[in-house]
Amino acid sequence: MLLCLTANHQNASFDLLEKLSIGAPAAASDLVAGSAFVSGAVVLATCNRFEAYLDIDEPLTGSSAVAVESTIDAMSSASGVLPEELRKSVKVITGDAVAGHLFSVTAGLESVVVGEDEISGQVGRALEAARVSGTATSTLDTLFQTATRTSREVKNHTALGGAGRSLVRLALELASSRVTDWSKTRVLLVGTGQYAATTLGALRDRGATDVRVFSPSGRAAKFASKYGIEFETSLSEAIADSDVVLTCTSTLAITPADVPNDNRRLVIDLGLPRNVDPAVATLAGVELLDLDLISRHAPVEALTAATDARALIGDAAASYLSAATVEPAIVAFRSHVFDLLDAEIERAQRRSGDSTDTVAALRHLAGVLLHGPSVRARTLAREGRGGEFVAALDALYGIAPEAVIHPLVTATDSSDADDLAV
Repeated sequence: MLLCLTANHQNASFDLLEKLSIGAPAAASDLVAGSAFVSGAVVLATCNRFEAYLDIDEPLTGSSAVAVESTIDAMSSASGVLPEELRKSVKVITGDAVAGHLFSVTAGLESVVVGEDEISGQVGRALEAARVSGTATSTLDTLFQTATRTSREVKNHTALGGAGRSLVRLALELASSRVTDWSKTRVLLVGTGQYAATTLGALRDRGATDVRVFSPSGRAAKFASKYGIEFETSLSEAIADSDVVLTCTSTLAITPADVPNDNRRLVIDLGLPRNVDPAVATLAGVELLDLDLISRHAPVEALTAATDARALIGDAAASYLSAATVEPAIVAFRSHVFDLLDAEIERAQRRSGDSTDTVAALRHLAGVLLHGPSVRARTLAREGRGGEFVAALDALYGIAPEAVIHPLVTATDSSDADDLAV
């Protein structure tokens, strides 16, 4: 059975998420080694998102609750976050929602900026780290690989692949009706994630040269050094020295108190949730462009991209779940055939001695004969007919899988928000 613990900027503080991003990934090995229920774990932790995907060994009454508590204790110990604080901040996802949630996260649908690419790489690195540490079970490996493939499908077959970048450029197009000359405009960029880097590129394409960066996480200096710009350490002073303020972070909220009433100023809020208090728009000389306003000017394709992507993800999650239901039956069928083969080989060897070439040929033949039914079983599962394969095995061979275990059972929750690394 699969289970996911998730916390993000909507239900946890930035400080908590930052601590988890540093300490939690290394705790997966201790979690698996020290728990009687958790057979595998993959931990995804950035400064704005924490996810622990667990493979629960025995779906007994109460095992999920025990696994949750074990995970909280392990992550708390590794990150220095109090268990009760972590317990209040995480949401637990089980059932069908686990696959759908991970697929949606990996495709960038739950990101602050919908469709951003950074999260897909983070998901891949989380799986690789689990493989290296030995905590990635075959179930988790399949789940994460399917999530990555689904993310590529979403990017290739919907408009979501370019939605984030086009949204930035659309915002700057709208801003250009207020900005006479970008090369003479003082721009403050708030945020240091991948989306901020994309925004900086779009600003430079517009001709902006005076761009400075501020980060609530203290990463402005590193970002500035990487991209050849200046950084600021005081938000209010940086705003006072800017003509355009462009925000693309997660937890920062610019209030009217942060914005001086000394000049005309354009504030562009690309954050989700909002980075800027709407009351800022009431200040004299200040104009606020937020996602609501920008989206009204977006092409229909950009507005429908997320809807199209969610439909694709829903199909992928359903396919994953259906296919998983026949895997125990396929394993039982293969075991049955190879057990028969081993018995026949043993009898033949007792009569006529060893024949390595013959044994190898027979095993290869068995594999070839099993391939077709295995593929057909997975196809039937995707069509919702997996039970037919299980019934056929019972009718033809008397094979009954020990347990056709659904890796996902009844959903209890579905947290849905992701953030950019800032």
